[in-house]
Amino acid sequence: MVFADLALARRLERAEGNACVQFANARRRLFPEQGSAWMECAGAQAVFDGIGAPTTQTFGLGIFEELSVTALDTIEAFFRERGAAVNHEVCPLAGVAALGLLCGRGYKPIEISNVLYRRVEQPPAPPKADRVRVRAIAPREARLWTEISVQGWAHEYPSLANSLEQTSAICCAREESPCFLAELDGQPGAAGVLSMHEGVALFGGAATVPEMRRHGLQAALLEERMRYAFEHGCDLAMMVAEAGSNSQRNAERKGFQVAYTRMKWQLAV
Repeated sequence: MVFADLALARRLERAEGNACVQFANARRRLFPEQGSAWMECAGAQAVFDGIGAPTTQTFGLGIFEELSVTALDTIEAFFRERGAAVNHEVCPLAGVAALGLLCGRGYKPIEISNVLYRRVEQPPAPPKADRVRVRAIAPREARLWTEISVQGWAHEYPSLANSLEQTSAICCAREESPCFLAELDGQPGAAGVLSMHEGVALFGGAATVPEMRRHGLQAALLEERMRYAFEHGCDLAMMVAEAGSNSQRNAERKGFQVAYTRMKWQLAV
């Protein structure tokens, strides 16, 4: 049995923090002029990946080392020097003292999410005659994967089409993060990514093009990524979803359970 305790929280928060670090590293390689950077302070990972980017924040604050005024001074300076807002994803196991310190410095909560987890188990092999096939892409297929990912996400967020293309290209360039394509009758229709770190597999970034939805591509993507994680030595899978959302319910239907409810805090200007 895996208990939802501090040891689990440290593994999950480090896995997500590492995924964002790898994203910033990939952006720096592809687009050096954008100034992506990261640092570690008091056990927390602080990532700058552009002003307003959802990956510009800290992970693991207060759960690896006791949070202090000195650590916050250092982290806040890191973001302010780059013109970014100061955001922290804070696990409740950081404790009351850490939250009190944030409140005392003028932070306010701006987002609530649930971190979910489950054991990684080897799924059954897909039927040979199945119309849906999922595979990890080869490097030469990065452009195709990007196109499918953008088509899937842009339907819901049309104003973000340009930024989605860059984001998807960066996903393909990350280390420790294989990308997957799902095909229906040989036609690519869904894209997903898997980030792995020290036995934890982070599932995210999955999208299906509108005209190919409700054909089981998302379910097949999940199973194939679970198989890949199992074959590469992962014992835990994780997802992050808005609290009470459809994404959370879908994850729970696939055997995930809530480890803890997390809050994002932002320093008031």
